[in-house]
Amino acid sequence: MSTDAKSAVARISPGTLKELGAPAFAMSRIAGKVTGTKPPAIFTTLARAKGLYWGWLHFAARLMPFGSLPRRESELVILRVANRRGSAYEWAHHQRLDVRVGVTAADTDALQQDSSPHWNEREAVLIDSADALLADRDLDDAQWSRLQAKLSERECVEFLLLVGHYDMLATTLHTLRVSPDPKA
Repeated sequence: MSTDAKSAVARISPGTLKELGAPAFAMSRIAGKVTGTKPPAIFTTLARAKGLYWGWLHFAARLMPFGSLPRRESELVILRVANRRGSAYEWAHHQRLDVRVGVTAADTDALQQDSSPHWNEREAVLIDSADALLADRDLDDAQWSRLQAKLSERECVEFLLLVGHYDMLATTLHTLRVSPDPKA
């Protein structure tokens, strides 16, 4: 996995209690307990944007963990996007969460390969579709048919938003030079 940053210096430093406000500051501490890290820099950095942060957090939470896709599947997609985008931050952050939803070391190894016989049919469609979206920003008719055959209409929309969201997030984290969180 490559690193998010061309340099180790964050372009926007994580915020303090005064800069973030009590709710965002407290939420970042709780998130750190969940991930076994110091308060995650994704939260302490993005929360500096105040209202935009809360809107983003609400949207992100509707995709994961409160989306309609099973958590294991959403985590596989997130890790695939992190791998394809070279997002060391997202890779490390989600690997800490994945064990709880049944993502194994064999899964993470397979996600780093171009193709793998490791996946069941639905997982293979999700991973192939994520790859196509990241490469082409579209799904051709054949790939769309494969996706639609495995997912409900709602899940198809959610899947597209999930891939797009984590692609955007990888770009943001990379540009801000956010490094993976140290263990607590």
